[in-house]
Amino acid sequence: MLNKEIWFVTGSQHLYGPKVLAEVADNSAAIVKGLNETQKLPVNLVCKPTVKTPEEIHSVCQQANNDVNCVGLVLWMHTFSPAKMWISGLNELQKPWLHLHTQFHAKLPWSDINMNYMNTHQSAHGDREFGFIGTRMRKERKVVVGHWQAPHVVEQIDGWCRAALGWAESQSLKVARFGDNMRHVAVTEGDKVAAQIAFGYQVHAYGVGDLVNVVNEVSDAQAKAQLEVYQNDYQISDETWKDEHAQKMLLNEAKLELGMEKFLTEGGFGAFTNCFENLTGLTGLPGLATQRLMAKGFGYGGEGDWKTSAMVRIMKVMGEGREGGCSFMEDYTYNFDKVDQVLGAHMLEICPSIADAKPRLEVHRHTIGVSCDVARLLFTAKTGPSICVSPIDMGNRFRIIVNEVDTVAPPAGTPNLPVASALWEPKPDLNVSAAAWIYAGGAHHSAYSQAVTTDIIEDYAEMAGVETVIIDENTTLRQFKNELRQNAAYYALKQGV
Repeated sequence: MLNKEIWFVTGSQHLYGPKVLAEVADNSAAIVKGLNETQKLPVNLVCKPTVKTPEEIHSVCQQANNDVNCVGLVLWMHTFSPAKMWISGLNELQKPWLHLHTQFHAKLPWSDINMNYMNTHQSAHGDREFGFIGTRMRKERKVVVGHWQAPHVVEQIDGWCRAALGWAESQSLKVARFGDNMRHVAVTEGDKVAAQIAFGYQVHAYGVGDLVNVVNEVSDAQAKAQLEVYQNDYQISDETWKDEHAQKMLLNEAKLELGMEKFLTEGGFGAFTNCFENLTGLTGLPGLATQRLMAKGFGYGGEGDWKTSAMVRIMKVMGEGREGGCSFMEDYTYNFDKVDQVLGAHMLEICPSIADAKPRLEVHRHTIGVSCDVARLLFTAKTGPSICVSPIDMGNRFRIIVNEVDTVAPPAGTPNLPVASALWEPKPDLNVSAAAWIYAGGAHHSAYSQAVTTDIIEDYAEMAGVETVIIDENTTLRQFKNELRQNAAYYALKQGV
């Protein structure tokens, strides 16, 4: 993602003279160089000239708005920058921004400190003035406090940069819907116009026949070449390779994959949905094809769930370069035991980016929507901390629900369940988390990630100006229900009449 930029803008004023301003510029450049050299940021941090007047501030904000590679700004007041100078610029700034409350030197030079040092290094002074104007103008922003070399500061900047990348992707994302939503299902519906206003992404509907026409253009030679890719990427038994029917099913998935990828790529789509109830003209519900497209970075939502599909794509962008993957997911069934657990899966479509080992490629019967054999990847998810994210339409606003979970190894295999899956223990426990999820209106679908953190999702939601509720180890139902009531009042007042 290093083709994208975060601009580092330092505020000051002419009061301190050219010598101080030269030192301010040198220090800012050193901070940017140091942060880039950590190689922990997913973007290129770009040092911009120190802004010292309302005109310079306004100009850099306009430039940021018009630069397609700029996905956000880090703002820092090295010295005192009178905050009224920032009003016109912040009023027009359309990119997200982070307020970095730091100073160049970590420790004070006790024996040498004088008023010149105090005037030059007064972030404690200048950032509080700047903080006031952000609050006075009701601007959503991230505030990160600490020395710029501290690991926790770098980590927070990294997370916010990832949220900014997700927000930039959200602004240009297009979701293709092949067919409609599953009939009579409520939570996968929603207001697409309101979603585009809130998040920026577009949702376009296509008849399944539009996709079938492209799939039918894939040649047998192209499909056969794809089988070599499958052989290299996955575990495939000799029986599967020798079975003529299985070979036919693999070729079928290859044609679906290549046709769907061509349709999505040529149309500029980053995410898609389909529905097992609407497959007219297709040979079956895509299994391996959908899994591989997700692994390539496309978002996906089953049964026409365009909100989750968009969220999967956005979270894939956020997590790029980090260990762990992101997948469409569904809370499928429970394991009530000493520690209650959730078995997450779907009929066919779980992304292999979350797999704990090289997936197995097998062909099994699929009986929902259409009865036919479908090739699919089988695996279990890596263990470790993960999150499940559900964006829902509340009618008058959107809400993003996050549940922190611990993914664990299954106690036994499931030889009669030919689907990919993840087993997790939700925080604080299943009793509280499931009740809180239901009170919040969370969907049965989610975007599951091992690479994206709760903080990143919170930052993204604040950029969008939408509600976020978190279910974690500290959640109690009394507190959570009160939070939902308070949020309802806040967002009603925020929207006005």
